[in-house]
Amino acid sequence: MLPQISFVIPLYNESEVLPQLVERLNKLIDSQPMPIEVVLIDDGSRDNTAELIQQLSLTDKRYHGVLLARNYGHQMALTAGLAVARGTEAIMVLDGDLQDPPELLPDFYAKYKEGYDVVYAVRKKRKEGFFKKMAYHVFYRILRSISYIDIPLDSGDFSLISRRVVDVLNKMPEESRYIRGMRTWIGFKQIGLEYERAGRAAGDSKYSIKKLFKLAYNGIFNFSEFPVKFITNMGVFSILMSLLYLVYTLIQKFFYHNVPQGFTTLIIAIVLFSGVQLISLGVIGEYVLRIFFQVKGRPLFIVRKEIVESEIVEQKS
Repeated sequence: MLPQISFVIPLYNESEVLPQLVERLNKLIDSQPMPIEVVLIDDGSRDNTAELIQQLSLTDKRYHGVLLARNYGHQMALTAGLAVARGTEAIMVLDGDLQDPPELLPDFYAKYKEGYDVVYAVRKKRKEGFFKKMAYHVFYRILRSISYIDIPLDSGDFSLISRRVVDVLNKMPEESRYIRGMRTWIGFKQIGLEYERAGRAAGDSKYSIKKLFKLAYNGIFNFSEFPVKFITNMGVFSILMSLLYLVYTLIQKFFYHNVPQGFTTLIIAIVLFSGVQLISLGVIGEYVLRIFFQVKGRPLFIVRKEIVESEIVEQKS
């Protein structure tokens, strides 16, 4: 029998958290009337997370293990899980660190039954450092203000997504993925549910500052025209300022017989506009870089081993 609901949970070096995660998932699954599967994706972990996933998937048919060939990153691991999830009604996406409580499934599912294709979680409170909370708060509001789609504030990947939305996501071959933005772009009826995000159950966050910036860049450059339009406006502004300064110089020369002097002013102007040009090239480079990786046409991920229905399937891309 195919499951009605699939959990998709990417994991990277989460051997400390996995036993707690499985315990809570088992309690939840046992309490639900519908058949549920759990897809656990190992994103090239360096600890024994992959071995734990394989052992669990071989002994419990409710668990579906996907072991990637290397570390591809959270968004690619999540993409791999969505590609193999068999849930006929919906797929529940959450992180494996238990900051996203799986016990919220009944609340999400109730909204799904009301006709919503996407039920996303909205973080009312989050137990993280002040700097991180402030950075997230500012980023989500900047992204929403410059994006051409209405990306919900304070919402991450934690969500319940209908089968038809997941099927559309699986057909989107974007290399630089920002799944919460892609989910919003697809459309259909969507609604948010507030929750208090807990701290990590164990271990440290696997999202480094570098990875967070990469995710933020994908959100901005994939779902906003603002960067390109900003450098265009900056160019127009620079030309206007130059023309005004030319007019000022001509007035000083012909009416006051005084040509403005100043080597320092010239140096500042050169440095300023050189900086503007470099920033402009950097913004264009971000788009070119995404085109470069996209046109290669490589698979988004490689699965070295998949365990489904207690059977092992080797090397699937």
